[in-house]
Amino acid sequence: MNEIDRLEDELRQSPEDSGKQYDLALCYLQSERNSQALELLDRMLARRSRDPRAYYARAVAYLSMNDYRKAGCDFLRTIALDPDFLEAYKHLGFIQLTLGKEEAALKTLKSAIARDPSHAGLYCVLGDVYLDNGESDKAREAFEKALELDPLDAEPHCKLAMYHVSRGDMKGLKKEYEILKDLDALMAEQIATLFFQPL
Repeated sequence: MNEIDRLEDELRQSPEDSGKQYDLALCYLQSERNSQALELLDRMLARRSRDPRAYYARAVAYLSMNDYRKAGCDFLRTIALDPDFLEAYKHLGFIQLTLGKEEAALKTLKSAIARDPSHAGLYCVLGDVYLDNGESDKAREAFEKALELDPLDAEPHCKLAMYHVSRGDMKGLKKEYEILKDLDALMAEQIATLFFQPL
């Protein structure tokens, strides 16, 4: 019996158990069964309307389905209920950037960084906003800060790789590519295919 089957079986035995609903919803999300996750999370929130974890999980489901507006609303609800839920700020900043609301994204991300200046992922999205605004020096500073905070995380290296691409700096790109070969082989392969292999 796989994990989803086991959790579904447990929920059939205790259909109103919000903990079991939440665990199964997360499992559905991991398996990209987003509509099933949404259904469960809606049920949860109908009974527990002040659960920030459920709003966050539902926002992630909406984000996976490219419904940015609904995802953004749920990330905002998450933050309202739990102002220290930093991943919600990170995703909300990404959505605001995607929707062309750079100033709102900056405000969201800076607010989160003020709460926890050691969260590397926030600086990665902040760098994206600066890059989108044409502020390349600030973007590089943000990416390098993320790297300083978490040097073994692939995300800051990916961001720096794209920064170097935006600057036409193939030497810098090559350096990040060599690091990513160990940290994220798939990303390194994509970089190699796009930039280092002859057409």
